[in-house]
Amino acid sequence: MPFLNDVWYAAAWADEVADGALLARTIAGQPLVFFRAASGALTCLLDRCPHRFAPLSRGKLTDHGIRCGYHGLEFSGSGECVTNPHGPIARALRVRSYPVTERHNMVWVWLSEQDPSRAQIPDLSFVTETPPTAFSKGYMHGAANHLLLVDNILDLSHADYLHPETLGGGSVTRTRAQVEERPGSIFVAWHSPNEIPLPIWRPHLPDGHERCDMWTEVEWFPCGVMLLRAGAAPVGQAPEQGFDTMNAHIMTPESSATTHYFYCNSRNYLVADAEYNARMAVGLRYAFECEDKPMIEAQQQRAGEIDLLEQHPALLSVDVASTKARRMFERLLSSEARTN
Repeated sequence: MPFLNDVWYAAAWADEVADGALLARTIAGQPLVFFRAASGALTCLLDRCPHRFAPLSRGKLTDHGIRCGYHGLEFSGSGECVTNPHGPIARALRVRSYPVTERHNMVWVWLSEQDPSRAQIPDLSFVTETPPTAFSKGYMHGAANHLLLVDNILDLSHADYLHPETLGGGSVTRTRAQVEERPGSIFVAWHSPNEIPLPIWRPHLPDGHERCDMWTEVEWFPCGVMLLRAGAAPVGQAPEQGFDTMNAHIMTPESSATTHYFYCNSRNYLVADAEYNARMAVGLRYAFECEDKPMIEAQQQRAGEIDLLEQHPALLSVDVASTKARRMFERLLSSEARTN
């Protein structure tokens, strides 16, 4: 399955690329190695020595860059060979380097030969604006195609059945989703007035309020970033008087059947409660790793290597947003094929 190249891919949380360490990570089929140079500059190289194709990530950092652990060739952050213990530095001794940047506490990489300024990184400013006691993040490796994981968030009716103890209750299934195709994104919203609260919201409603107005909104970007806002307020009250969360689900393809899944959560209530924050982080990890992940990986096994839509699945009304996202993805692939 082909991948988009003209996008900024989320490659790691910034603290995964620690000083003095090497991070190997395959993004969209390309083996990469990330590190911080002696100057502190964030660097990304193809994780393959041009000599015998040994992974550079099995080497060591030096004052000049990175040394291959197999035969000792050293490469600078730009990919130039700076040391060859076995003779002169030939033109072929060069490693491809990739544009890389750090934003929103994440490392982003550009794989295309095109100008990186042709695409933007989605706004995740809430990541750095939220106090640590109201923010949690994580990483999960998934043995499934990235679009299957995207489908999972664009159709949240699954929560009524896969997460009944936390996100269930039937309100999403009872609510007709509003789907909007925007320039460069797909937006879907479930606005559920006067509904039975989700289990996670119920403890936070004021005494005497057994029903609430709820909202869930998701925006998908072709780079794999998905922004999810969800919250609730007592019936008739303004959203600002309720409890609100802002989340990111980021599906970066590793291969056609594996995905790097980055996620984070922030909230506007109990902001200073570190113990609640820790419980929230545990609950999110459980939902993703013990409920979503096994189901979607099993789905991947049944679907096999052929794209889901090419197998003509029976589509339901809840599939509108995910189908639109897949169609947009296909159009962008075709456009890249014509221009690159």
